[in-house]
Amino acid sequence: MNYTSTFDPDIVLKVENLDITYRLAYAGMDSLRNVFIKALSNPVKLLFREKNQLELLKGLSFELKKGERLGLLGVNGAGKTSLCRTIAGMHGKTPNIHLRGVVRAIFETSVVVQPELSGIENAKILTNLIFHNHSRNDREEIVKDAVEFSELNEFIYTPFKHYSKGMKARLFLSIISARPSDLLIMDEVFSGADTFFNEKISKRVEDMIHDSGAVIFISHHNDLIEKVCNRVIVLDDKKIAFDGPTSDGLEYYLSKTQGPAF
Repeated sequence: MNYTSTFDPDIVLKVENLDITYRLAYAGMDSLRNVFIKALSNPVKLLFREKNQLELLKGLSFELKKGERLGLLGVNGAGKTSLCRTIAGMHGKTPNIHLRGVVRAIFETSVVVQPELSGIENAKILTNLIFHNHSRNDREEIVKDAVEFSELNEFIYTPFKHYSKGMKARLFLSIISARPSDLLIMDEVFSGADTFFNEKISKRVEDMIHDSGAVIFISHHNDLIEKVCNRVIVLDDKKIAFDGPTSDGLEYYLSKTQGPAF
């Protein structure tokens, strides 16, 4: 991953001929699930691939400009989350990705950082990880605001291992939505949050999206894609199958997923 100022100043992200390949020994459960999905769709191709290699995406190229809200669509196993994690730098640096500014990514809102610690202690850990480039005073303010916004009340002092999925989502979303960024990546951001909190967090997340430079948004809810995004990319068969306006992208995706070809 390169942080560069040599390309168009309106471009926040530039991906050039990107391949994502996992060694199965280190791929984890999600990648093994992908193997089974690909085996069902094309068993011969999987049989003759390079041993212990899982090729998720091949030759991807696209740009993301300021003001763009990109919805990323594809069936389970298409590589959406892997692409976003690679862009966020979670799989190490790659020369195929060029970024400008601060990238902030939200994955798995019910994540457990330290299950034995309390909610407030985990809030501090998460804030230090996510907002490491902010001042100490600002991080303390983020924790204070997130605890109040989450409305967990006395449960904030309860060990995280006793939290429900919705409670974890409340705390994590309250933290991550505290500040905008140059590139914001959101993967199933509302997953796990209860109905009441979803209504409350929606406005806050909308404000964060509006104030961020560019957004990559993953959701299985097409109404959210339509509401949040002004552009859609559909991933299929390791490549970009569609890149264009949101309404056209949703129509294309639905036509493929509802038929035998996808």
